[in-house]
Amino acid sequence: MNARIQQPHTAFGQQQRGAMLVLVVIAMASLLLMGALALDGSHMLLNKTRLQNAVDAAALSGAKTLSMVAGTSGSASLSQTAALNTLTLNANAAGNQELATAMAANAAGFAKVELATSVYGPFSFPGPASATFVRVTVTNYPLSSFFWGVFQALDNGNATSKAVAAVATAGPSPTSSPCDLTPLLVCGDPAQNNPTAGMFWGFRFGDLQVLKTAANNSSAIGPGNFQLLDFGSGGKTVREGLAGGINQCNVVGSTVQTKPGNTVGPSAQGLNTRFNEYKGGLSASDYPPDLVTTVNSKSFTYAGSPAPIQYNGQTVTSSNGNLSTSSGALYDYNNWAQDSAACVGGGGNCQSNGVFERRIIKIVIGDCSGKNDGTSSVPVLGFGCYFVLQPETQQGNQAQIFGQFVSVCEGDNVPGPNPAGNVGPQIIQLYKTYIDNNQTPSTDS
Repeated sequence: MNARIQQPHTAFGQQQRGAMLVLVVIAMASLLLMGALALDGSHMLLNKTRLQNAVDAAALSGAKTLSMVAGTSGSASLSQTAALNTLTLNANAAGNQELATAMAANAAGFAKVELATSVYGPFSFPGPASATFVRVTVTNYPLSSFFWGVFQALDNGNATSKAVAAVATAGPSPTSSPCDLTPLLVCGDPAQNNPTAGMFWGFRFGDLQVLKTAANNSSAIGPGNFQLLDFGSGGKTVREGLAGGINQCNVVGSTVQTKPGNTVGPSAQGLNTRFNEYKGGLSASDYPPDLVTTVNSKSFTYAGSPAPIQYNGQTVTSSNGNLSTSSGALYDYNNWAQDSAACVGGGGNCQSNGVFERRIIKIVIGDCSGKNDGTSSVPVLGFGCYFVLQPETQQGNQAQIFGQFVSVCEGDNVPGPNPAGNVGPQIIQLYKTYIDNNQTPSTDS
């Protein structure tokens, strides 16, 4: 009777052991698949991050180059080349061998560079002549597979290949608080500010303007004031400030303190470093010149309002920023912009140690109404970009700075709340990428 009782018990145990074996196999397969998913998933995430960083840098490089050559012949190609070169440099960096291999396998079609006038697009290449935004897109970066084939086998080969994508958009944004300012103030008109119509606080872009008054000229601020700002102490600060060595941040709505006195010598010594002229202990290693130091053969002259600015005894006129007299055209901002773009493109007559836009200085535009004192506290209206036409010439206690206001220039510090469309110092920054003009954000940016 005992044998009859043990027989069913033995059979049940054998069946139980078989079921456990199946469960163990299933569990082990599940763990293997989970490990494969973790390995391949981590690999994808790592390479997605690396690709996004490389594409971000490429977009910034392209937008930066575009800001330097905008409006010139071949600007789109120069921006595209800069973006792709930066992408290649990142791919060739340590740890990015897989990215470098993928780019080499599809050198012509791996990345696409497009331009637009708006962050929302439409983007194309070469894009519109007025483009300021650059988009870099990589739609398919194929990756090495570890266990990815298992997932494809389970899906009868219908699962997608292992790959990642990335897109980045970069362009200008006005800085809310520029720091690389010169210790100069221009009195603006709060009632005349319409940048879209070319009017900037009473100044028209491209017109010839005197920035620093001479000793015998009347000042809009008051007697003894020659449009210098008090960024520190004495002539040393003025010299270094006009050479570009003062980190003084201001914001719209704050006030700046003016400095009495003309400080002729130090101001000329500082400003003229931008033209590769060095005096007063300043050196090219600290204050390099502009890429292009070309100037007109003779100096501009100004006897004070209401007299016009003259060149070689003839009145200077401006048409869309093109300066001329009755004798012919003069070298102006438009000529300099073309020459600077040629330098960026690898050609032209350029200073070997030159730096882009050293001849454009950032200045404070202030509301001087009601001021009549050598030392005044002036409200800040905005910040202007001023192209300097010639070195500051010192004659006794007189010195004037001649130039043209331009709409945008390189800025620093942090970007403002609004994207491009404004004027003044600009920062190239990354933007959220949108896939259409309806402002639909991309999931790959």
